[in-house]
Amino acid sequence: MQNILSGLRVVEGSAFVAAPSGGMTLAQLGADVIRFDPIGGGIDYRRWPVNSDNQSLYWHSLNKGKRSIAVDIRRAEGQEILSRLITLPGDDCGMFLTNFPAKGWLSYERLKELREDLIYMNLTGDRHGKSALDYTVNCKVGFPSITGVGKAGKIPPLNNPMPAWDVITGQQIALGLLAAERHRSRTGKGQLVKIALADVALATLGNLGYIAEAMVNDADREAIGNDIFGTYGHDFGCSDGERVMVVGVSPNQWQAIVAVTGTETQIHELQQRMDLDFRKEGDRYKGRAEITAILQPWFIQRPYSQVSTELDNAGVCWGKYQTIRETVNSDIDCSTDNPLFQMVDQPGIGEYLMPDHPLRFTGMDREPVLRAPKLGEHTEEILAQTLGLSSGEIGKLFDDKIVASSNQ
Repeated sequence: MQNILSGLRVVEGSAFVAAPSGGMTLAQLGADVIRFDPIGGGIDYRRWPVNSDNQSLYWHSLNKGKRSIAVDIRRAEGQEILSRLITLPGDDCGMFLTNFPAKGWLSYERLKELREDLIYMNLTGDRHGKSALDYTVNCKVGFPSITGVGKAGKIPPLNNPMPAWDVITGQQIALGLLAAERHRSRTGKGQLVKIALADVALATLGNLGYIAEAMVNDADREAIGNDIFGTYGHDFGCSDGERVMVVGVSPNQWQAIVAVTGTETQIHELQQRMDLDFRKEGDRYKGRAEITAILQPWFIQRPYSQVSTELDNAGVCWGKYQTIRETVNSDIDCSTDNPLFQMVDQPGIGEYLMPDHPLRFTGMDREPVLRAPKLGEHTEEILAQTLGLSSGEIGKLFDDKIVASSNQ
C-alpha cells in the first residue's frame, strides 16, 4: 500500500461488493477505514467462495487494510458507540460510508445532529431506494442481450460472472468521498452524498454511446460474440487447442496482424472485392467475417508457442484465453514478479497472493500489502484509542456483550 491518504478516517457499515470495495480502495491508499459488523458477522460474512473451514475468501478479499469492530447494533448502547465513532471531531474524521438503510439511528439527519459537517455516503440499489444487485442492474441496461451471438433479443440472455457495476460503483464511492472531503476542507460544509448502483450502470450506458445509438440510429446493438463492435478483433484456435484473442483497433495493430500472417495479398483483394478500405476501423468491422476466414488458417496450422512468439515479435496486440486457475498458477503477471502482488498470511485462511491498489504514486514509498482484519480484531483498540473509553467502560461493554473481539 501507499499512504497518500494517511490521516483520513472513514467509518464503514456495509455488505456485499460495491460499498466494501469503495472502503477497501481508500484503505489501500492509506486511509484509516474502520468497518463495523454485528457480533458474529453480517449477512455477507460467510459468502462464497469459502475454504474448507467455511471462512469466506470473498469477505476477506474485499476488506483488506481495514480495522474491524464487532458491535451488537440492535441495542441502543451499540448504536451509541457507532454514532460516536462516525461523528468523531477532527478535520480528517466525520466520514461515513454505508449501503445499509439510512433510517433510524443511521439516518443522515440523526447523525448530523452530532456533527454538522458530517460527510455521509449512501449507496442504494436504484434512485428510488429499492434494492438491486449487479445482476439485476445489468439485465436492466441491456448488456446480457448483446452477449453471445445472434440478433439482439433473439438469444437467451447471458449474465456476466464479473460484477462490473459493483466494482465501478466502488470506485465512484471512493471518488465521491474524496470530492466531498475536499469540498468540506474548502467550505467547512459536510453533506449527504447519494449514489445508486443502477444510476452508475445507466450513466455508463450513456457515456459509451449506447443510449445515443438507440435514440439517434433507432437501433438495437447486435450480439456479435467475440468480434469487437466497430473495429476488428476475433479469437482464434491454435493447432494444440490453445486459443488467443487478436485485436486490430489502431492502424499499426491492424498492419501487424496482416504482416505476421502473411496475408497482405488476400486482404488487398478482399478490400477491392468488397469495396472497403481496411485502413478505416468501420470498414474492418464490415469485413470482419471475411477477414477472419483469411486469417484463421495461419493460427490453426501453428502451436500456441509459435503463435505467441511470432505475434510478440510482430508487435500484435493479443491475449491468451486461460482459466482463472491457469492465470494464478502460470501467468508471471499474477505473481510476486509483479509489484502489484505480495504473499500475505491471512489468519484463518493461510498464505496467498494479495494485490495492492494498482495506482502507483512515484513520490510515495511502497508499504507492505495489508491483510483483512479478523472480525472484531480491533474492537478494544478502537474503543480505547479512537473513542477514548476507560478500561472500566470497555470491560463493561464486553461483559454486557455490547461488543466483541476476535480473541473471544
